[in-house]
Amino acid sequence: MKGSSMDTHIGKITIDKEVVSKYAGSVAVECFGIVGMAGVNVKDGLVKLLKRDSITRGIIVKVVNNKLVLDFHVIVAYGVSILAVSDNLISNVKYKVEEFTGIEVSGVNVYVEGVRAID
Repeated sequence: MKGSSMDTHIGKITIDKEVVSKYAGSVAVECFGIVGMAGVNVKDGLVKLLKRDSITRGIIVKVVNNKLVLDFHVIVAYGVSILAVSDNLISNVKYKVEEFTGIEVSGVNVYVEGVRAID
């Protein structure tokens, strides 16, 4: 399945995973302590900070039992509490994506791939 869908009294609504990941990425980079999304090169094991136009590569959207599960690969700011930043990211993304799509978010997984000092 390319996206998530729901049936209404009028018809069927399908939301592409790319739309969900783009919106979730824009919510994520607005969260305090998130420097950006991370792109991981599995072959080399290298992590790089993704530019704003390619933030969807740092997010994986899955549909499980008609609910969304979002995986975020992020780079956090140096000196902040990773737990606090992750909790903030999870709650903001869960709330805003559910409001945006009307589909329940059953899980938000955060993978901290690196730490970067903010200039």
